[in-house]
Amino acid sequence: MRIIGGTLKGIRLNPPKKLPVRPTTDIAKEALFNILENQLEISDLKILDLFSGTGNISLEFASRGAQEIISVDRDFGCYGYLKATSKELNLHQIKAFKSDVFKFLNTETQQFDLIFADPPYDLTNIPEIAKIVFDKKLLKPGGVLIIEHQSMHNLSNHPNFTDKRKYGYSAFSFFTN
Repeated sequence: MRIIGGTLKGIRLNPPKKLPVRPTTDIAKEALFNILENQLEISDLKILDLFSGTGNISLEFASRGAQEIISVDRDFGCYGYLKATSKELNLHQIKAFKSDVFKFLNTETQQFDLIFADPPYDLTNIPEIAKIVFDKKLLKPGGVLIIEHQSMHNLSNHPNFTDKRKYGYSAFSFFTN
């Protein structure tokens, strides 16, 4: 796993092997950031990274100059790794929270420009993420929600769904406000 763009491009990340994660592959991450950089000014974004795991996506956003990133994961090891890595790399715009994502979403009141969710692929309530985000108005006008999931799953029945991009076994579903 490595940071593929921005000021920290090329830095290799070596999280502990025991963490319960499935990081976004470098190929899928590169494709995602190519899409985002053609549509958004990353340095202007306030981002919420759900199921952040090792912080792979949060660190990539920070490297590319995002102004504020809130990262949420319930695993203490993931939370600790991201907190330590952010400090080591002087990425003060990352704020890590140890919390269940659904509890966090149901109590959150801030709005974000971009919300990225990378839940465990076997999670049965993945469609609830979009429902909660839009019901609670957690996206700013023009904001984007991206949910990473197995490519065979279909999240297109949500009214704010706009696009799906497949990368092997993984896919990104896009929703806009």
